[in-house]
Amino acid sequence: MRVLRAAPPITLVTTANDESSPDRGLQFPRYNAATTGADEHDGRRKPMDDEVYAPEIMLDRSSAVPLYEQIATPIAKLIYSKELAPGTRIEDEVTMAKRLQVSRPTARQALRRLVDQGLVVRRRGIGTRVAPALIHRPMELTSLFGDIEKGGHRATTTVLDYGELEASREDAEHLGLDAAGTPVTYIRRLRLADGEPIAIMTNLIPHELAPTREELEAGGLYEALRERNVHLNSARQSIGARNATTEEANLLGLKRGASLLTMQRWTIDQTGRVVEYGKHAYRADRYTFDSTVFTP
Repeated sequence: MRVLRAAPPITLVTTANDESSPDRGLQFPRYNAATTGADEHDGRRKPMDDEVYAPEIMLDRSSAVPLYEQIATPIAKLIYSKELAPGTRIEDEVTMAKRLQVSRPTARQALRRLVDQGLVVRRRGIGTRVAPALIHRPMELTSLFGDIEKGGHRATTTVLDYGELEASREDAEHLGLDAAGTPVTYIRRLRLADGEPIAIMTNLIPHELAPTREELEAGGLYEALRERNVHLNSARQSIGARNATTEEANLLGLKRGASLLTMQRWTIDQTGRVVEYGKHAYRADRYTFDSTVFTP
């Protein structure tokens, strides 16, 4: 029997994603028209024939702002504004150092800052490239499947495990069931965006409400529940972070111990019944939660 065990209490329940960068008066990079092209649909500059993008930056060597930050910040602005498309190749540290007349460690630190911010990836054989776009999920009662598609990506699902269980006492508490032993459906899925693994989702659902395996492979859980006339009303959720296990890392294409965002969610229908309990793990390098906060 598989049992979903609750994680220790988590105090962080919402996160805000700030995609702004401080304006330090640096000159904004310009594109070399010979090496980049504009997409006629979204206006973003995209690489032509895998040419290398080289930012034209005027450095203020008398400024208190470190040179590596003067290099990294304007590039970050282009990525945040989507002027630089995912996959765009950025010049290597040796070329950058020579062209901007800075030391190689300075150029390396500038690129490292972009890597640490999740804006670029550096891999042997492909060089330094703008990272794939993050999957943004609002702090609302939405499905990951729908959020991925709304973001312009193709959502697909692999059902890793599916079956009927007798609820343990803890399972019964999560779902508000009268007693342990009540039939529940256990579901474990791998969610992908554009063919890339994004999240591992584990759910317990009252057996009489559970969608079929085929329905879950074709679409989202909430969509399937609504087709069963389940009217979703609200959810209680907790957000945290931890390191990936070996199995999770293998499923998500990560190194063991890589950072994961986690979420526990109890979804409630209009009658006050818990219709789903879930424990999800998301790739921290490809996923972010968005929320709006107000003053008390």
